[in-house]
Amino acid sequence: MLLFQVDRSEDKTLTQQVYEEIRWRILENVLKENEKIPSSRELAKTIGVSRNIVLEAYHQLESEGYIHIKQRSGTFIASGTSISHLRKKDFQDIKHSTPVDKKCSSQKNIIDYKAGNPAMDHFPRKVWGKIVKEVCIDVPDSLFGYQDESGNEELKEELASYLETTRGVVCEPDQIVITSGATQALSLITKILVTEEKDSVIVEDPVTDEMRQIFLHNGATIIPVDTDVQGIIPSNIPQAKPSFVFVIPSHQFPLGGTLSIQRGIELINFAEKQNCYIVEDDYDSEFTYEGSPVRSMQGLAPEKVIYVGTFSKILAPALRIGYVVLPHELLSDFRKLKWYTDRHNSSLEQIVLARFMKEGHFLKHIRNMKRIYQRRRTALVNSLEKYFDHFTIIGENTGMHLVVEFPVIQFDKKLLQQLYCEGIKVYPVEEYAINKGNHSNKLLLGYGSLREEEIEEGISILFNVLSRCTHE
Repeated sequence: MLLFQVDRSEDKTLTQQVYEEIRWRILENVLKENEKIPSSRELAKTIGVSRNIVLEAYHQLESEGYIHIKQRSGTFIASGTSISHLRKKDFQDIKHSTPVDKKCSSQKNIIDYKAGNPAMDHFPRKVWGKIVKEVCIDVPDSLFGYQDESGNEELKEELASYLETTRGVVCEPDQIVITSGATQALSLITKILVTEEKDSVIVEDPVTDEMRQIFLHNGATIIPVDTDVQGIIPSNIPQAKPSFVFVIPSHQFPLGGTLSIQRGIELINFAEKQNCYIVEDDYDSEFTYEGSPVRSMQGLAPEKVIYVGTFSKILAPALRIGYVVLPHELLSDFRKLKWYTDRHNSSLEQIVLARFMKEGHFLKHIRNMKRIYQRRRTALVNSLEKYFDHFTIIGENTGMHLVVEFPVIQFDKKLLQQLYCEGIKVYPVEEYAINKGNHSNKLLLGYGSLREEEIEEGISILFNVLSRCTHE
């Protein structure tokens, strides 16, 4: 099997990475002469990229003589392509070097504005550790054995009550399945609902790259639909039947908008008409700084909306605890697939989380983190106002990131490189866009894991670099 990973943080394109990985394997004789390799469609699914990327890489390899394609037979390694004296390390050194290594004269401590990183330094270690000890001592021996694939009953009961109270989710505990974060939940959902080669998934555009790759890896065709400050625009959805519509209504990522009730109802009407599902991703709505969190779409149409949540942003990504609230007709298939995937999540950690919630620590932690994130958000907004005269903030009232739109700046690779060399890493919204060209002057700035002094220092660096660029 031809199996490798691409790195989306590299400056090299995905096509270039696929081309170089296969080229290296051919030169090193890892892929033998006349050996058949996977079709473009098979390889795209295996490594989680679009088929066009693999087709472009294959076209380049064929034009240079590394492979040849036989109609109705497949793709094969060409003869005379191995160079035995070249060693693997030589290519790895080239492959893993980055423009940052070549261009930055000295490495500084990087202030990283990555979104979605919670304040891990505020994880309630003492309370969590105390409960872990109690659970290990108190629970019966049977809980150290195999458990139900859908998760711990105590945790599901706590979750059902919490979701009903805070998000208006309508469900019984047995409709909840505990997963390894939202990633596994979305992957299993796609496996169940995408059953044919031409099945499609409608997604917001822009949207996090990880979500797109999950859908593509599981065989779906992506249909992007434009998004603005009120979320996805239902009137732009084509009248084709998708397997599901993926939305983040409470705090769209990355733009940060909240889906209006009118658009939510339009989406539900669309799902009813096309007989498809809506997948509602709710990753950080707990951190709302003005008013209460918006109510879930699931509460409006429990049998049409699949609700996905995670504790990664609230507590810590290391826990790997997420969950999905399923319509009744999907429960059996989902639970079977969950069982085949990993049997079940760690029962002990689920029991710890259930007690953490039951004893009131969870809500206390959320209140504490809201205060911390609000201070960090205020520090970011104040820093922007201190240094810049013209900018627009999008999505500042919820979550752990906001988007800043500058009137004339284009955040291309050269500018991002300059910023990195000066000590900050920022994330253009354009990187998350499927249809390019609409967001090149917007930056996504995450503040969850940054101290207030780091936030201001980073914005001062941003201002200095942008000022130099506009005067050059």
